[in-house]
Amino acid sequence: MGKPRYHRVVLKLSGEALAGNTGFGIHPPVIKALSEELKEVHDLGIELSIVVGGGNIWRGQTGEELGMDRSQADYMGMLATVMNGLALQDALENLGVPTRVQTAVEMQKVAEPYIRRRAIRHLEKGRIVIFTGGTGSPYFSTDTTSALRAAEIGADVILMAKNNVDGVYSDDPRENKEAVKYDSLTYLDIINKSLKVMDTTASTMSMDNKIPLVVFNLNEPGNIKKAILGEPIGTEIN
Repeated sequence: MGKPRYHRVVLKLSGEALAGNTGFGIHPPVIKALSEELKEVHDLGIELSIVVGGGNIWRGQTGEELGMDRSQADYMGMLATVMNGLALQDALENLGVPTRVQTAVEMQKVAEPYIRRRAIRHLEKGRIVIFTGGTGSPYFSTDTTSALRAAEIGADVILMAKNNVDGVYSDDPRENKEAVKYDSLTYLDIINKSLKVMDTTASTMSMDNKIPLVVFNLNEPGNIKKAILGEPIGTEIN
């Protein structure tokens, strides 16, 4: 096994990654298998942090359909990410992996408030840090949270784990069989071509802070470890 390419990592997980084929909620076999992969990565000595979404519990689109105020719907989404973070923490600690959940929406009974220096210290002590609650403000996605936290903690890379998509394509490969997969791109390519990788705010922030992004298929066992080792999977963006 080669030497890890990255030492301090932000892994972006969608909420749907915890739901499996059910599409909603938290599917125990899925979160267990994911936690086992994360333990393997942790055992390499990697400083691993995770930003988790909430789409398996609540989606902003649902709020729109209900005629809900955008801010209210976004705050509900932030709470969903905390639920996912606590579930992931429990699964990891059942495997003996030390973790801390930090949330940008303060709730002292269940998680630490997000404090940058404390997060870095946890990482240095070998704990996986799970960032929840988004940025703490509406109108910002968890993609933006990933870019923001990566910049704040000085991460070497953002790993964006996608469900059943093995990289970035010129179009949706499930709908367009002629869609072309990119092995590498720049952030300007993403912005100029309006590629659906991460939102523009997140792309700009990552570009400004020179944080590389690797997009890969989460559903292929072992891919998280391969991405950290620097194996050519998915699409690399600089």
